[in-house]
Amino acid sequence: MTTNSTKQLRQSAVPGEPAECFEWGRLRYGLFLYVLLFVVMLANEARADNCRVSLSQPRVDYGLIRRAERLDMPSGQPQLALGKRTLRLSIACEEPVSMALRFTGIPAGAQGFRFGRQGHFTLSLQSAQVDGKAVELAMSRLPGEPATGQLLPGHALVAQAAGMPVQGRRFTAVVNVETFLPALQAVRDETIFEGQGGFEWAPGA
Repeated sequence: MTTNSTKQLRQSAVPGEPAECFEWGRLRYGLFLYVLLFVVMLANEARADNCRVSLSQPRVDYGLIRRAERLDMPSGQPQLALGKRTLRLSIACEEPVSMALRFTGIPAGAQGFRFGRQGHFTLSLQSAQVDGKAVELAMSRLPGEPATGQLLPGHALVAQAAGMPVQGRRFTAVVNVETFLPALQAVRDETIFEGQGGFEWAPGA
């Protein structure tokens, strides 16, 4: 494919197999042009026991990073933020159950998940409801911590009301995805950044 500084990037997607799987695309670095192929792959549904996890859209696309945009970044900035994208997540169960959710992905420190060798992405949930009623999302292994809704590696988010787990048949929430790449990356040729993982219902978390 031939590229230049004005040509727009054509996006593509291939469904992934893991349940509610993120399959992050590729980032091409050229000498004069930064071409971004960034695709979030989401399987339509994932089943666990009597519950079904689903997402509102199969792809989140960050599009193209032009060389001019890259050069306009403030000097000394350590990372390039690709911006926030949102989607809707739901869990539907046949019987009332405790609602808990985790994300399986390769950790990038304690706060996010790996994207390439040095990049990372973070996940946070907001506007959570169980059976139409607002709930808080607390981390299962960090009792007493503020319910921020951030989904961290090695932890599950548990739906709570007044500090107690909530049971229900349907859970809904808005998922915020934020992705960051190193501001300076010394490469001579095309470089591919990849990451993957999946949302899972976490009974007993």
